[in-house]
Formats: sequence, structure tokens, C-alpha cells
Amino acid sequence: MEQISGLLYGFSVALTWSNLLFCFLGALVGTLVGVLPGLGPAATVALLLPLTFKLEPVSAIIMLAGIFYGAMYGGSTTSILLNIPGEAASVVTCIDGYQMARKGRPGPALAIAAIGSFIAGTVGVIGLNFLAPPLADFAVRFGPPEYFTLTLFGLFLAAYLASTSMVKGLIMVCLGLLLDMIGIDPIAGIPRFSFGILPLQEGLDFVPLAMGLFGITEILINTERAMKTELVTSKVGRIWLSMQDWTEAKWAAIRGSVIGFFVGLLPGGGAVIGSMISYAVEKRVSKHPEKFGQGAIEGVAGPEAANNSAATGSFIPLLTLGIPGNPTIAMIFAALMIHGVTPGPLLIVEKPEIFWGVVASMYIGNGVLLLLNLPLVGIWVQVLRVPYFILAPFVVLLCIVGVYSTRTNVFDIWVMIVFGIIGYIFRKLAFEPGPLLLAFVLGTISERAFRQSLLMSKGSPLIFFERPVSAALMILLLVLVGTQIIFLLRRKTQSINRFRGGG
Repeated sequence: MEQISGLLYGFSVALTWSNLLFCFLGALVGTLVGVLPGLGPAATVALLLPLTFKLEPVSAIIMLAGIFYGAMYGGSTTSILLNIPGEAASVVTCIDGYQMARKGRPGPALAIAAIGSFIAGTVGVIGLNFLAPPLADFAVRFGPPEYFTLTLFGLFLAAYLASTSMVKGLIMVCLGLLLDMIGIDPIAGIPRFSFGILPLQEGLDFVPLAMGLFGITEILINTERAMKTELVTSKVGRIWLSMQDWTEAKWAAIRGSVIGFFVGLLPGGGAVIGSMISYAVEKRVSKHPEKFGQGAIEGVAGPEAANNSAATGSFIPLLTLGIPGNPTIAMIFAALMIHGVTPGPLLIVEKPEIFWGVVASMYIGNGVLLLLNLPLVGIWVQVLRVPYFILAPFVVLLCIVGVYSTRTNVFDIWVMIVFGIIGYIFRKLAFEPGPLLLAFVLGTISERAFRQSLLMSKGSPLIFFERPVSAALMILLLVLVGTQIIFLLRRKTQSINRFRGGG
């Protein structure tokens, strides 16, 4: 079977000493990032991206992938012991995990978080292993119309799923597309929106933009919060599950794994949405829903499994279609492009060592993370004592060095600082930067595909409805947009009627 032989080849790549080292380093750094409040995986991958420029492409992607799914593991520690999510996907874990810790059960809470994450990671990698190759074979037949409708659909979902406000999400998507247009027109070859500034004619670089919106912004936000918190306990005690705990939690972990994996396939979905859906499902199917919020172990197992499998599932659209689905995957997309590797349907054929090497490394990394999170949890508890005033200057220094080393251009440092301030303002106004970054990455693909499609059809937009895949995606998109408009109009009408009734 093609998948089995490919996986065996991947293990021959991943089991070299250098790649094992980078897999371990990625898992270790990812766990540390998840444990430390205030640093998410997107910010960390942005910070460490310049450090991978001298590595082999497969080693670089193995390490960055390890940081991503490692942060999903580590985020549960602060959620359970501090009631502060180490990264956004662990928000739901706080609800019942912290209550378990307050009731003297931090050990079982941390254990089910790690074991649930291991189950989910395994399910996610198996899904990636068997679903990605057929999807890549199907995507080989994609042309410009299919890619345009796919990116358009992805941008809509990014705005719809990644923001509490649909309008704010669309604003960020439009702003990201506008920023992507700065520079030389890819077809006409003339400068756009450069305003006579020479560095802008090269266009905005992804690295300073990402570091500003995620690295610098996170530092400003967390410095403002001061993060004055207390550990529930400095001694975790026995980190294992009783038979009753396992009986209550096992199906929640399995359901969360499946839910998270399929949510991770959606652009803009990702780990946060997956963990929320999993928690809602567990509360709905539970015979004792009143336990949720009071320390239900299922409320830890399901969301933790969901956010880990979603992280793995999000690699499928990246590796098979070349479409990043969340900010962290967008960073890994940029890393592939910087190393001269084009993610997409031909990746398995042209660069099998990267595709299968990364997949195999996830199997290995999953086991490494279980070992890092269960026996060493006492060390991670002590790491939580690191004051933020020590961590913040170190992160700023990494940002500056990393941005400058990308193109040795001081202008990029100013771009990072400006977007760090802009990102801080966005966060204060409840605008999420994720859709902007995704639109910035997808904008180039979308624009080129759109203009190539119109050249193919001699200017007729009907080309998007003449081919089966693009027509299906376009119709689905129009249905979603129409449904959203009807929902907003109905809600507005109800608000007017309530106002009149109250008057």
C-alpha cells in the first residue's frame, strides 16, 4: 500500500540523528511555550523562523511542527494549575481542569490531559497519513479557477470562524489582502501602493509582519496584564488515573480526537474551535451535565484531545493544497517557501522526504511529548515561577535579531515595531490578527489564480461556475454568505420588534 511504504520511507528520514534531535527540540520548546502563559505557538514559530534558515528543509519543518503540537500539549499545565491558558486552544481546559486542581486532583487532571493529547495526536497522524495522499492526487487536477474559489472559501471561513464578529473578521481579511498588494504587480510588473518608498516596492515581508502582530503584540498585552497569579499547588502528587477516571474519560478523548481532526481541516477552524465544539458535545452527551464546570474529567479529556488532533489535521490542507488554515500553519507555510519548497499537491511526488519525514516525525514526537509531560510535570510547575519581566526583554531581543537576519534590512525592524503597535490596538478593540495574516498569505495565491482564470476565459467570470469543483465551492460559498445575511437581517428585525414592544 502506498501510504505504508511512504510512511516507512518517512521513518528512515525522521530516525536520523539530526532529525530526531530537531524533533525533540521542537517538542521541548513547544511544551515550554505552552506552559509559559503569554507565548502562543504562532508567536514562537514566528520568533524561531529565522533560526531555521540554515537547516535542511525537512529538519526545519520537523522542528516547527514539533513546536506547534507541543504547545497544544503544554498549554494544559497552566490551564489546570493557574487557570490561565498557556495558549488559546487551552481556554476550555481551564473550566474543569482548574476546578479539579482546586479539589486536590491536579494529578489526574494533568494525566488525562497528556493521555488524551497522546490519543488525539495518534488519531490525527493516522488521519494525516491515510487522507493526505488521496487528497493530493485529487488536487493535482486543480487549475486556477479551483484555486481561486478554494482560497476565497478559505478566507470566508477564516473570517467566520476565527472571530467573534463576522464584520470584524471580514475587515481583517480585507486589510490582509490590501497589505499583500503592496509591491510589484505580479502580472503587469508595476509598483502598487509603494508611495515612492523604495523598500515597499519589494512588498511587505511575512516574517516582520508575523513577528509584529504576534510576537511584539503578545509582549505588550502580557506586560499590561502583569500576570499576577498563584499556583493552586506547588506539589502535584500522583500523576496517574484511577480505573474510574479512565472509564469516565476514554470516550470523551476519542470523540474529541475525531471532532478536532475534522475541524482542523477547515481554514480558520483549528484547535480553538475544535476544543469548544468538543466541550459542548461532551456536556450534551453526558448523563450528568451538572458536573461540568465543577471538575468533570470529561471536560478536560475532550477539549485537550480536540485541540491536539486539530493541530495535526490542519497540516492536511497545507501539505496537499498549499492552503494554510491558521496563523501557526501560515508560519510553517512561509518556512517551506523560504526553503524553496512549494506546498501543494505535487509535494508528495517532488519532495517525498519532506512530506513523509514530517508525518513520521509526528508519530515519534507524540511519544516524546507523553514522556515530557507526565514524568517531568514537576519541572514545568517550577518553570511557571519565571517572572515575566525576565522573559519579555529576551523575547523582544529574539524578535529584533530574527527580523534583521531575514533580509539584513533595518526597514523590516520598523515594520515589525509598527505592526506590533497596530496589533496591540487591534487586540484592545477585539480584532483578531489571525484572519489578517491568513489573508496576507492567501492573497498572492488568490490574486494570481483569479487573474489567470480571467485570462483563460477572456474576461468571463462564468469560468468559476463551468468547472465542477470550482462551481461546487462557489455555490457553497454563496449559500453560506446568503445564510449569514438572512440570519443578520432576522436578528435585526427581532431587535426592532423587541424595541417597539418595549416602547
